[in-house]
Amino acid sequence: MQADFLRYSCQMVLPGFGAAAQKRLKEAKVFIAGAGGLGCPAALYLAAAGIGTLGIADYDRVSVSNLHRQVLYSEEDAGSPKVASAAAALRRQNPHIQINEHSIKIGADNVMDLLASYDMVVDATDNFDARYLLNDACVLLGKPLVYGAIYQYEGQVAVWNLLNPDGTRSPNYRDVFPEVDATQIPDCTVGGVTPPLAGMIGCMQANEVIKYFSGTGELLAGKLLLLDAATLQTRLIKIGSASHTPVTSLPATAEVPTISAKDLTTSLAGKTVELVDVRNPDERAAFHIGGTHIPLSELENKIDSISTQKPVVFYCASGKRSAEAVKRWRKQFPQVPAYSLEGGLKGWTELSEP
Repeated sequence: MQADFLRYSCQMVLPGFGAAAQKRLKEAKVFIAGAGGLGCPAALYLAAAGIGTLGIADYDRVSVSNLHRQVLYSEEDAGSPKVASAAAALRRQNPHIQINEHSIKIGADNVMDLLASYDMVVDATDNFDARYLLNDACVLLGKPLVYGAIYQYEGQVAVWNLLNPDGTRSPNYRDVFPEVDATQIPDCTVGGVTPPLAGMIGCMQANEVIKYFSGTGELLAGKLLLLDAATLQTRLIKIGSASHTPVTSLPATAEVPTISAKDLTTSLAGKTVELVDVRNPDERAAFHIGGTHIPLSELENKIDSISTQKPVVFYCASGKRSAEAVKRWRKQFPQVPAYSLEGGLKGWTELSEP
């Protein structure tokens, strides 16, 4: 305990903290879903605080375009799996904790097994499918979930599914966001995000985890914190003490087939696919790689104009809107193969760089 005191002395002397709280941190097992803009600072500060076991899950690779907000990585990590690079950095920061690497895409087929051995989950993902999946899995498993989201200058933080003294659970993601149209909210690749906002929200998520295990402070359960980084104004929205949205099963999500930039280059050379750009007109005007242009918002009305004689490849900036386009296409033409360009034009551009 002497070594722990030397390393963690500044937090152990906090009022109400002490050696008992530090021991609880050491025994805690926390799963972080996503090793990006939120996951990096959250993981870094949880490792520094002495959380005994950290599980890091991500299936992406480090990109130079990530580096302005994903602070665990350097240019030397570009092209490497995020989980391996993040784990290496965290072990350098604190070699006395356990880091579990989950270099895998979280889906309905594995989420329950992935989360089963952890005490708390940090949602540091960047898409709505993952948020609903993690939320529903945590409700079914009875695990608290720390939520965070960022876009441009705005961020959100909350703690979902906390056990109340009367045996009920605090509100979960579906209580606040019963249904979200992902196509109406651009991702950070399109809309942008200020780098410090990722750090602020990620650190707030880490703070909620530390408060939970140490028993200090007041958790953001039944509340949603909104932060405007441009003005540094915050709003605290009270949601209620208990959830009124039952979850009985995981969301039914079908895997969206993808095609790599390398394979698409070959397919385009052989003219074996139909290419469709689903970005907005201003994005199309700035840069494109050809194909028919149909913004995602217009796809359902113009979907019959796309040839069904060969497989269709949809593309956008990052792969999120094109994935949604594939889902809509499969409802209309299930017999015609459709793919989303993996990584979007970001991945295409990185392939083209020397």
